[in-house]
Amino acid sequence: MKEIIRITIGLTISCLIAAFIMGAVFTVTDKAKKRNEFMDLQNTMLGLLGYSKSNPAPPDLKLHAVYRYIIEDGQSRYLGYMIPVVEQGKESYRLIIVDPDGRLIEQAKLNLDPEHANEVTERAKAMEEVVKPPKNFYYADSFIVATRGKRRLAYLLPGEFPGFKTFIKVMLALGPNFEIKGLEILEQEEDPGLGGEIVQDYFKNQFIGKSFEKLKRLKVIKKPLPEEYRKFLERRKYKGLFTKDQIEQIQQKYKDADIYALTGATISSKAVTSGIKNLVKKFAYREKMLESILVQQHIPTAF
Repeated sequence: MKEIIRITIGLTISCLIAAFIMGAVFTVTDKAKKRNEFMDLQNTMLGLLGYSKSNPAPPDLKLHAVYRYIIEDGQSRYLGYMIPVVEQGKESYRLIIVDPDGRLIEQAKLNLDPEHANEVTERAKAMEEVVKPPKNFYYADSFIVATRGKRRLAYLLPGEFPGFKTFIKVMLALGPNFEIKGLEILEQEEDPGLGGEIVQDYFKNQFIGKSFEKLKRLKVIKKPLPEEYRKFLERRKYKGLFTKDQIEQIQQKYKDADIYALTGATISSKAVTSGIKNLVKKFAYREKMLESILVQQHIPTAF
């Protein structure tokens, strides 16, 4: 009997030690994984803004994250924006709550700093302090405002939409007037060699330079991609092929062109085109509405 008790205690202690070690390893590796994912996303955003190892981002470039929540109060629903603000020389966050028609309902200071704002739990904790029951809230999406000094460079807009197979995740860079400055396909499971070609420069770079007005009426056409245009879209592979004047001429020639469909993958081509159109149109509507409130209320945004 004593031997059984001794073995049982020994096994219990061994299991506790193993569980502690596994938990510690998970904590360390999970933090490292999240850190790597965050750095990959940062590099993607910088790449869309034209920065790289050979052309590093300037010291005064800032990326300001804005988080959008849905707030429910009985049968009423509101939009809640976590906005980075600068007060007394210190950056923090403020919650701006608006109704679906763009009218300001209320605003509140949040106990949240930019360093911790990318943590889901930290944002939830800050929201719970100001959004009290019976109200409830849930995360909707986010966007990033890139600035240099007091100049707004771009909006970085993550999003996803249905593809031919599953959802396609993207990151868009939009200019101040919502023109497309860059597109990156983050995740997709389209057919290799067909719809999977949406990740190629000769397809995704067709969207770059499209104005907001052109985007609203953008179509997919089933025509062969002109060779000069293809080489221009893939010009990273053809360094020195185009002069500055030739680049300007081709940009001018194709700036209002529709999207040339991928061969054998019209559905995937249309899925990306429709998805991007919807993302940008919805974002532009909300951003104009939000910007009006920020200006009217003299809110000291960080951007």
